[in-house]
Amino acid sequence: MGHLTSRDAYRNLEDRINWFTQGAPASVTLTKILEVLFTEKEAKWVAMLPIRPFTLKKAAKIWGTTEAKAEKLLDRLCEKGLMVDSYYQGERRFVLPPPMIGFFEFSLMRTRGDIDQKYLSELFYQYINVEEDFIKNLFLGMDTKLGRVFVRESVLLSEKANHILDHERAEHIIDEAKYIGVGTCFCRHKNLHLGKPCEMHAPLEACLTFDNVARSLAEHGGYTRLISREEAKDILQKCYSYDLVQMGENVREHPAFMCNCCKCCCEALEAARKFGPMQPIATTNYIPKVTADTCVGCGKCERTCPVLAISMDEVTAGSGERRKKRAAIDESICLGCGLCAKNCPTKAIVMERRPVQVITPVNSTHRFVLQAIEKGTLQNLVFDNQAFANHRAMAAVFGTILTLPPLKQALASRQFKSVYLDRLLSAQRK
Repeated sequence: MGHLTSRDAYRNLEDRINWFTQGAPASVTLTKILEVLFTEKEAKWVAMLPIRPFTLKKAAKIWGTTEAKAEKLLDRLCEKGLMVDSYYQGERRFVLPPPMIGFFEFSLMRTRGDIDQKYLSELFYQYINVEEDFIKNLFLGMDTKLGRVFVRESVLLSEKANHILDHERAEHIIDEAKYIGVGTCFCRHKNLHLGKPCEMHAPLEACLTFDNVARSLAEHGGYTRLISREEAKDILQKCYSYDLVQMGENVREHPAFMCNCCKCCCEALEAARKFGPMQPIATTNYIPKVTADTCVGCGKCERTCPVLAISMDEVTAGSGERRKKRAAIDESICLGCGLCAKNCPTKAIVMERRPVQVITPVNSTHRFVLQAIEKGTLQNLVFDNQAFANHRAMAAVFGTILTLPPLKQALASRQFKSVYLDRLLSAQRK
């Protein structure tokens, strides 16, 4: 690897990043971002690593070095927020996070002096908000979304709140987490460096991470600080008072993150407004309904909606001579967050269960497989540098595939090109 030029090192790292299902389209701006975050040596070595978690022994073997030297480099990457470590049956493992939600965010989740965060923020703005290829690929490139919205139970009528599922409750996610961390909001921090502070004056320390991600980011570099369940719930309540939208990883079990998003800074909410009915994030299982008789047309819900899903329409009232305004909901773009119901002064907006329920992947493996099938990259996930060489990991992938509808199973088989998988699926259908 010593003959590689600096340009080759970063190009190889870009290729490695694009083995993730979300990907990061190559551009001059992306190369500049990676040059800020990774040294040339780090770029060269990280480009050789698997997608899925790997051991210290595996890294040393891939790099052709000792475990002591490999651990020193991996520790440095963890300190820079470019790698996350975990422990499985007492053995330390490492994984390179995706760009989003991942090492892009981690780079701005605390104030640091080892990189130029203002310059990096300008690069992020160019890559994410101006060039758009990355954001379109991230949010619109797959049916299975990266993130999902949480509805606040306080806006649900009591009989409807009784039917909310555990994974739909933000506080349940907190109660289930072993570790909880809080860090600086990437979006609001970035906009501060761009001279565009949050118009809602929302708190900066509002980005929650859970379980292993929270522990690793706290132990290495202080990107988060570990907090109690009570403090995490206080943060939720505080953010809700600012009319922030709570979004988390699109899985039912043990999501890695939960953001508290303002409509002026959040990348996902901006994408939702920009791309309209092509939802960039999974909605809740609730939809607001307007009671015509009690709506006074004040427009507060319209001003509150983070994705411009509400308009004030003129309607005929009484004898047909008087005109009045009434809130109208565009259900094709509504997230179901419930902020409109929270802010309605006459309680004319109530949250109803959607007639067609939103399906949430069980866990990260389930979501990865679904997204890989939709992107046509399942073979990357399976054959990535022996990432799934052990039977346990392969079984997890196949087990997820077996739960999919027949059409997605057929797509998986076509992409995988495996006689073994074809036989496995055939046996399952008999």
